[in-house]
Amino acid sequence: MMGLALLPFLLLLSLASTIQGQSIFDVTTYGAKPNTDITQALANAWTEACASTTPSTLLIPKGVYQLSQSNLKGPCKSVPIQVQVEGTLQAPIHTKGDGLVLFTYIDQLILSGSGVFDGQGKSGWEKNNCHKNKICTKLPMNLKFSFVTNSIVKDITSLDSKNFHINLLGCKNVTFQHVTINAPDESPNTDGIHISSSEEIYILDSKIATGDDCVSVGDSNKQVTITNVTCEPGHGISIRSLGKYTKEKDVVGVTVKACKIFNTTNGVRIKTWPDSAVAFMASDMHFEDIEMENVSNPIIIDQEYCPWNQCNRKVPSKIKISNVSFKNIRGTSATPVAVKLVCSKSIPCEGVEVIDINLTYSGNRGPIVSECANVMPTITGLQNPQICAKPDTIGAPSTD
Repeated sequence: MMGLALLPFLLLLSLASTIQGQSIFDVTTYGAKPNTDITQALANAWTEACASTTPSTLLIPKGVYQLSQSNLKGPCKSVPIQVQVEGTLQAPIHTKGDGLVLFTYIDQLILSGSGVFDGQGKSGWEKNNCHKNKICTKLPMNLKFSFVTNSIVKDITSLDSKNFHINLLGCKNVTFQHVTINAPDESPNTDGIHISSSEEIYILDSKIATGDDCVSVGDSNKQVTITNVTCEPGHGISIRSLGKYTKEKDVVGVTVKACKIFNTTNGVRIKTWPDSAVAFMASDMHFEDIEMENVSNPIIIDQEYCPWNQCNRKVPSKIKISNVSFKNIRGTSATPVAVKLVCSKSIPCEGVEVIDINLTYSGNRGPIVSECANVMPTITGLQNPQICAKPDTIGAPSTD
């Protein structure tokens, strides 16, 4: 574990030492001015910075700038290449496009600075109903990273995205550190960081407040580490919605450690669709040293996840869940069902460990309990509530 955790820090030190004597490409020298649209100026600065044969930094200085969708695409001759954002980049009010800034096919990218990516999401949240309606408008995200490798994102802020704040696809060895994500809890489908088809992703020392999952790990991921993240408000930290599409593949190696989850609709959870479109494995998933406060549904495995009746709950999930641990999770539950482990009837969960759980509930809806089905967990240490005291009992399905 320590060896894996050291990797992003060693990469950061290596990149930081490499960029001494770099070339600076300031967008204001390409015509950018505060309170104007700088899309073309940013594109011109990126083209020259990316083509530089020496390490380069694209600088967006302090100020408020308007920005339409910007595609910052590699591969770049400049290695590493840094984008330093000190100003605020405001998305258009309209809801067109894929995202505010799209980073694609870049190796050794450093995205840093005290700046803000402002999605101006209030103009689009009323239209963000794709989680309920298949015929819907796809809203733009704040930041998209596609096929980005060996990179660091640090110190930036994502504000009020219309859709996901940060989306990763096909990335490898990327670290997010000291990142701030901020949106109100009523902002729909605004996952803080969503990860798919990626490997060796590190999310460290960050604060996420949003209207959906603070961090969501989708299908086809390997070795995701989430450490010292504060989630408030939101829907918790999730390995989510597995088995909905036919091209999904295994999820292997997710570690969530030393996190704080406060005032959320869920805590830590694994959810798969019944009547899965494909069969694969989700394994080696570990949740440890988690502090919770006023969290509904603190610990969940839900293999009957079927929101808005979009599936056939009677057909069991074909996702095989194995080698999962919940260890040293403590705090307060907002609901009496504090632990829910509901696995597939056709492929029961295997290798589930529940160790030192201390959750309390002070509401008036009954005593604190757990619910379990199709799982025989190994239970050690403190148990509050008693884990799987009543086997094969299932509560109401999750709709979040």
